[in-house]
Amino acid sequence: MAELKGDTDIVTSFAVKPDGTHLVAASRTMMITVWDLSTFKAIRSFKAHDAPVISMDIDGSSTLVATGSADSTVKVWDIDRGYCTHNFKGHGGIITSVKFHPSKDKLCLVTAGDDGMVRVWNLQTRKCEAAIEAHSSVVRAIDFTGGDDGMAMITAGRDGVINVWNWKRKSLLRTIPVYEAVEGAGVLLPGTDIGIGSSNGSSSANIIYSGGERGITRLWDMDTGKELFEQTKELNAKHAFVDVLYLSRSQRLVAVTNDQNLLFYSTTSQLERVHQIVGYNEEIIDMAYVGKAQDHLAVATNTEHIRVYNTKTLNCELAYGHKDTILCLDVHEDGYIMATGSKDNTAMVWMVNMNLPPNQRIVCVATAVGHTKAVGAVCLARGPDCTFMVSGSEDRTVKMWDLSPLRKVFEDQQRAFAIVEKTGPIKLNSLYTFQAHDKDINSISISPNNDIFATGSQDKTAKIWDVATGKSLGTLQGHRRGVWNIAFSPVDRVVATTSGDRMVKLWSLSDYSCLKTFEGHTNSVLCIGFLTKGTQLMTTGSDGLIKLWNIKDGECILTLDKHESKIWTLAKEKSEAFVATGGADSTIHIWKDTTQEEIDRLHSEEAKVLEQQQALDNFLYAKDYRNAITLALSLDQPHRLMTILRDVMMAAEHRNSASSLVDKSHPDSDSTDLSADNRAILGTLSVDNVIGTLAPDQLERLLGYVRNWNTNGKFSRVAQATLYCVLTRYTSQTLLALPSAKEIIASVQPYSERHFTRLDSLLTDSFIIDYTLHAMDSVGHDYMDSDDDNERGH
Repeated sequence: MAELKGDTDIVTSFAVKPDGTHLVAASRTMMITVWDLSTFKAIRSFKAHDAPVISMDIDGSSTLVATGSADSTVKVWDIDRGYCTHNFKGHGGIITSVKFHPSKDKLCLVTAGDDGMVRVWNLQTRKCEAAIEAHSSVVRAIDFTGGDDGMAMITAGRDGVINVWNWKRKSLLRTIPVYEAVEGAGVLLPGTDIGIGSSNGSSSANIIYSGGERGITRLWDMDTGKELFEQTKELNAKHAFVDVLYLSRSQRLVAVTNDQNLLFYSTTSQLERVHQIVGYNEEIIDMAYVGKAQDHLAVATNTEHIRVYNTKTLNCELAYGHKDTILCLDVHEDGYIMATGSKDNTAMVWMVNMNLPPNQRIVCVATAVGHTKAVGAVCLARGPDCTFMVSGSEDRTVKMWDLSPLRKVFEDQQRAFAIVEKTGPIKLNSLYTFQAHDKDINSISISPNNDIFATGSQDKTAKIWDVATGKSLGTLQGHRRGVWNIAFSPVDRVVATTSGDRMVKLWSLSDYSCLKTFEGHTNSVLCIGFLTKGTQLMTTGSDGLIKLWNIKDGECILTLDKHESKIWTLAKEKSEAFVATGGADSTIHIWKDTTQEEIDRLHSEEAKVLEQQQALDNFLYAKDYRNAITLALSLDQPHRLMTILRDVMMAAEHRNSASSLVDKSHPDSDSTDLSADNRAILGTLSVDNVIGTLAPDQLERLLGYVRNWNTNGKFSRVAQATLYCVLTRYTSQTLLALPSAKEIIASVQPYSERHFTRLDSLLTDSFIIDYTLHAMDSVGHDYMDSDDDNERGH
């Protein structure tokens, strides 16, 4: 919904008003900030304590907030007014928990610290009513039974016990040993049906929930201290809970894990996990699209569990199975079969169907045990029948695994969970094993026809193998560093490799020679994929760049820069409409192929320009200069506009010349009756009027054209005439108000002075013509006079 950005330091505690209008947060800067949740803006900040605030609670009236600090003090604040109403001292250590009593008649605050003491404060008398030695270690949770009376109080801590207290007498009723450090505990609403029936013999109206270092939630009968239900721990899950919250309206428990995930459990269905929110991705190592609709993304991070994201809603599912970090994964083309390899030296095969109930969506159906070191590469067979899997390891061996025992599971996806639940994951058998390289194997890829497969290794080579026999067919040598990734073309008999030498190479499968080398990355190239029916390559590198290459000419046509660190992996959707990338910056970016949209946009723009060009020609033919000039400005066509103005001026000169000839041939005509157009600057008054009534943005664009025209003596006459028209039609205030007025004036002035100097020189040079003509007239008269004299002499 929103991201609230406060100061740059760590947030140590926060709480939300019961009415949902404000959020109060504290950070290590000792500042408390109040956020308005309707606008997501900070409305108030103030310094609270001399040390960071560790715990916080807001009373039922949404008026007061209590803060417990590492400075051993507890303060109560008026949220809306931002001032301190109470300051309690008495604890001898860090305040680890604070809780308001639900009673509306008597305002009480209960606090606890790492000294094991629980203190009850009366806000009306401002005194400590009771100091209870409740625990022998840090107290992490305080809660009360439902209702306004809050007749019973529970406290839980890291000493492994939950204590139940009589609120009125402040006396201990019972101690419930839980045998784990408790980080979160509370009381469910009275009458909550936890979905386990009555076989446990409990008739308690109050049920306690708890969670802690074991990473599971448990339910307890508050009256008898008996454990009602213990959640089944996720397979090979290593997380612990750092807090457990109760959502009373939705009847869910939210467990906060130490690996920064939020796990939602239903209190009415035996604590079944129904939802999860991933808070931090760790380093993205590998990923692939899953599901028939390709709308989910399976991600391997620097953890032992798989994360499957819904790319539309960004909801995330967690799947547990491996005991150590998952290094690689591959998904079959049908989208339902997935293989993973891990540092626990095993590979696993999973069935993924996100349309099933939450506990059946991601199921481990088989395990492949045999490698002696971490499995760094896995690849599933191509084609409709997924009959085998190839894995490569740091032990330098390649194993071929038979997946035929999984045929029933693959064919009946709905019953995959039931089959595995009865027998457990199937143990896969290895068809053959051989040492493939001299160093770690980084990548494996199987050809589209399942005949051959390729491996890439840190020994600087890639090798081609026969699927049926495991026999070596060829070695691809040429890289100067380890080969990180390898991929087969979907259409040609070629294979592409990436390496730490910053090169991408394309190899022929006929003679295993290098066909092309692509250079452009500034660091190791880590991943590669064929796009656009095998005509393009997309690569990612340690330089944080994504590059798209045309195979035909070897040119990089696109570079994307969005990641802040090395990009380990890319995943392409089956239709190639989307490509996802992930890397060491713990972020996933999903890129959309906009090629067709861009082509459609260009075609639309071309059609629009053609229509406007035709409209411009029609305006000129009809001598509609206003619309013609306005359209030329909107189309940003300075040359076309200059041509229009030049043609109009030349037409006016021709009219003037013709008018002069008429006047000479008819001297009796009235020459004083001049056309109004003769007084126009740009040829006709209609054009002058158009230039004189432009909008500010159009005027600024026109002056920009004039500046450019003025730099060329060929167009300077049109530029000077247009500039003269503008200066006579607009006031200096209007012109100076234009954003780029000063820049335009500074650019126009020197060229105008140069044109003036040139014209002045031409005018001076023209005087010799006048002198010559005058001299010729004199010589002509003298010659004619001499001829006359000669005739008279004869």
